Amino acid sequence: MMKPLSSNLFLGFELATEQLRAAIVDEDLTVLGYEAVDFDNELSEYQTRNGIFTTAGDACTTPVDMWVKALDVLLDKLRDKIDFGKIRAIGGSAQPATVWWTPEAIKILANLTASEPLHTQITPKAFSLLHTPVAQDTSTMFQARALEATLGGPQAVLQRVGTAPSVNVSLPAVQAMKIREGNAETWSKTAKVTFASNFLNTIFLGSFAPLGEAEVSGSGLWNLKKREWDQDVLDVVAGSKEEGGRFRKMLGEVESFGGKDIGKVSSYFVERYGFDKDAFVTPFTSDHLSTYLAACPSPNDAILSFGPQDAVITPATQYAPSILYNVYPHPAQDPREDKRYVVTLTSRNADSSRTLVRDLYTKSWSAFDRLVSVIAPGGSIGLDDKIFSFWLLQPENSASALVRGIYRFETGVKVNEFRDIRANPRCLVESQVLSLRVRYAKMRESGSFNSPKINTASKKKKTPTSLLAYRMGWAFDPYDTANLPSKLIVVGSVGNFPSVVSLVADVFNSPVYVPSGAAPSVTSTPATPKADASPGGRLSPILPTDPATSPADARSAAAMGGAYNARWAWRRSVRPEDFNGSFEDEIRGLLKKRWVAAQKAAASITLPVPSLLSPVGGYPQPKRSGLSSSVYVEEETSPVALTVNGVPPGLMGLGLGLGHLNTGGQLSKEDGPVLPTGRARTPTTSSQATNSTVLTQLSIGTNASGMTAMTSPGGAQTPNSGFGAATPASAAPSTLVINMLPTEEKDAQIGLCKVADADRDSFVTYASIVPEFCRLESMVAKAIV
Repeated sequence: MMKPLSSNLFLGFELATEQLRAAIVDEDLTVLGYEAVDFDNELSEYQTRNGIFTTAGDACTTPVDMWVKALDVLLDKLRDKIDFGKIRAIGGSAQPATVWWTPEAIKILANLTASEPLHTQITPKAFSLLHTPVAQDTSTMFQARALEATLGGPQAVLQRVGTAPSVNVSLPAVQAMKIREGNAETWSKTAKVTFASNFLNTIFLGSFAPLGEAEVSGSGLWNLKKREWDQDVLDVVAGSKEEGGRFRKMLGEVESFGGKDIGKVSSYFVERYGFDKDAFVTPFTSDHLSTYLAACPSPNDAILSFGPQDAVITPATQYAPSILYNVYPHPAQDPREDKRYVVTLTSRNADSSRTLVRDLYTKSWSAFDRLVSVIAPGGSIGLDDKIFSFWLLQPENSASALVRGIYRFETGVKVNEFRDIRANPRCLVESQVLSLRVRYAKMRESGSFNSPKINTASKKKKTPTSLLAYRMGWAFDPYDTANLPSKLIVVGSVGNFPSVVSLVADVFNSPVYVPSGAAPSVTSTPATPKADASPGGRLSPILPTDPATSPADARSAAAMGGAYNARWAWRRSVRPEDFNGSFEDEIRGLLKKRWVAAQKAAASITLPVPSLLSPVGGYPQPKRSGLSSSVYVEEETSPVALTVNGVPPGLMGLGLGLGHLNTGGQLSKEDGPVLPTGRARTPTTSSQATNSTVLTQLSIGTNASGMTAMTSPGGAQTPNSGFGAATPASAAPSTLVINMLPTEEKDAQIGLCKVADADRDSFVTYASIVPEFCRLESMVAKAIV
């Protein structure tokens, strides 16, 4: 392990759906490493899949005691690699979920014995609800409708608590309402309700931690205008005024300042792990808000986070709640600043849809990436022959909240399957990114979040009516770039794929960056990324986490945000007079300081050290994507995996009437009714340009062996003796080599690496299909197809 540059270290956690992660930084924000515990692989006794249980009726839950044991495992891993005595502050985040505690939990937390691990002491008897609902749970539509009806409708509830339950059906408010109605015993036995985020800092404190205002603003229970619990909502959720008062006590106090020292770590961690008794805990927040803290975007930037829920996250200056997005108070804001906010647009059909498409049509994420790369924008070469797909496996967080199913369209007509089935991966990703792009443009055009410069630019431009797109009664100009971000910061494992970052850059007409994990000037040399074993035995690519390489682990952004917040809170605690402006200003200042120090260190080295400001010598530099297009796939992997009678494995039993699929990519008419026969589209020059060295002659194989399990891109971390490294499985890894494009110094200084540039012609191509995309999306949302 690299020797720490400082005696002051800061620890950040993220309790994600599928993993518990940690990031360590020093006082200069130098990243010392990452570590993770994968629930499916390392805690297999709980038998979760992607960290959750799914049951009939769209219910998704997770065992709370699994989180406790994961913390034991993670701390044991970290203990061998860092000195906990140098940790000065702890920050963190978690997925949206609630934890329901029994009255016995208070005594259990206060009397932990250092000689025993946590999971043998914080046992299931501490929880009144053993399996808690998570963000993927969509079984609460009835409760959401009932809550809205009681309080005057969606808009009335929106004005009260900033969100509409019928659109965000996994809100803690409606989940609590369902628990009270369907599990009266749990409700009566509960003494305390915490969110998953302050579940973690509650354990570190040894007593119940206050909820953070930034996170409770998205719970459906908090009135942000009044900055208090909405008692009317609490009464409806709890079933009566009396129970509403008790529910308020169960939730407890709310802390509005994210940089506050809310207490010292408990004696348990001091004695068992050697933490400094003066190390303190900060308020934890949600994973999306912590990702925002890690990226520190400028006012006109946006973060695109790929994960179980995709999200676009952007700063805002006003509180203007809308059914289209969620607005939160800034999670780390100095009380002396003007109030600022963070806006998120989310999509629930994210990793699950991509994983299903992978399993239906490919054998690995490498083949998925290759198919996205070689298929032309819009799925076809011709301008009038674009194809579209909508994979709505779960109720969406938008206008199509009540729609479920898989919808494909060719020339505006709904079909069961595309003539060229290889187009499915690209059409899925295009649909997901286009939906976020349209919703983002709508949000920015409202004027609530725009800078005066953007508003002025929008007003000057006039577009013929024939070129406008219409979405749910809203007309907008798809060619107008004024309401699109000046740059996109991409996090999440799908952001590893060269094809995806190039597609994102083209759709948003914005350069794409990824956060770096170490001093940029010494991190641009490509290194072998760590392999990430998925439960199916295949390997999915993720970014390197060695502090000597860059960028940072694609899935570690939220943990990094927790560590940054801990560093910020510590400075405020020990040097309150050093007011350095906003959180973003202070973090950017530290990153620039780190960059300057790294430049000086590089200048003293006699060997040539590559710089982000110029292409990396000796390595290919793609025009538009800095993520290398050299995708190494297992020998037996073919882009489309087929099985019995040539039917893709995932299509078996769906009643699509597929016959044999021959090596030419055409559907035959043997063995009963089939889909219309069509030619396999040939990659064009424009589609090949996305990744110049990707093989363009794709064969359709007939061997279905080696299909992967349904895991998220990036799979499961299986660490070995190296800090944050992983043990490859026996199969050869699917590898993506990281090459960065020339990055401007001002971006390199704040730890960003450019990986893709927008192509104007491709942007115009996507803009031209936006009207048809919006038309079909509206038809799907209205259930008229």
